Amino acid sequence: MSIERFDVLECSISAVDMETAYQTVFNRIQSKEGGYVCFSNVHTVVTAKQDKVLREATNNAYMAMPDGRPLSIVGRWKGVSNVQQVAGPDFMPYFFEHAKGVKHYFYGSTPETLEKLVANFSVLYPESIIVGVYSPPFRELTTDEIKNDLDVIKKSGADIIWVGLGAPKQEYWMAEHWQSLKPAVLMGVGAAFDFHAGDKPRAPEWMKKYCLEWFHRLCSEPGRLWKRYLITNTKFISYLVLDALFRKS
Repeated sequence: MSIERFDVLECSISAVDMETAYQTVFNRIQSKEGGYVCFSNVHTVVTAKQDKVLREATNNAYMAMPDGRPLSIVGRWKGVSNVQQVAGPDFMPYFFEHAKGVKHYFYGSTPETLEKLVANFSVLYPESIIVGVYSPPFRELTTDEIKNDLDVIKKSGADIIWVGLGAPKQEYWMAEHWQSLKPAVLMGVGAAFDFHAGDKPRAPEWMKKYCLEWFHRLCSEPGRLWKRYLITNTKFISYLVLDALFRKS
């Protein structure tokens, strides 16, 4: 299945809705071709504007989902009609609910979060097959550690690897290692581990509808996220205005 893509600040974003995204990932697993999927938002596309490695990781992904609602809005402004927000924390439970017989692996976050995540998903999706979890150290890994991690994941027989390292670290990791982990498909879902483990609250639906999920997260973690959201959101709007003026001229 060929998925249309559209440009947002030089990042190539996939024009999908939830069902199309699910079916495309499921088909990719069945094909045994491997690959990785990014969930892109305002923060990642603005960062990728100056970060060539992140930009290439996004553009070389099998799919780059419009994780942030503003990206799907930009797509519709550009005339792409079949695009909706597909956020990692929403896609993950959707996939677990619909995909049967798929083997899952969780990579990232902390041991405590992973324990709660597995417990919650085992109750919500009792037919799911979770073949392994691992929380890597919060430091740069040695070559031997990386090789050992990849060997363990590969031997687990996972069909899909949920990567919760946070952006842009997870995009770098997936772009570098996806070929070593074929035929598994890698999914960089970021904070989805924390949300579904119950460690962090999601924004209410009305805030998501009006593109305010970022504000909810900012209020929840102001010390860590103020720069990320206030500065990158301003840059995002500025870049879009400049891009529109350039195209018009």
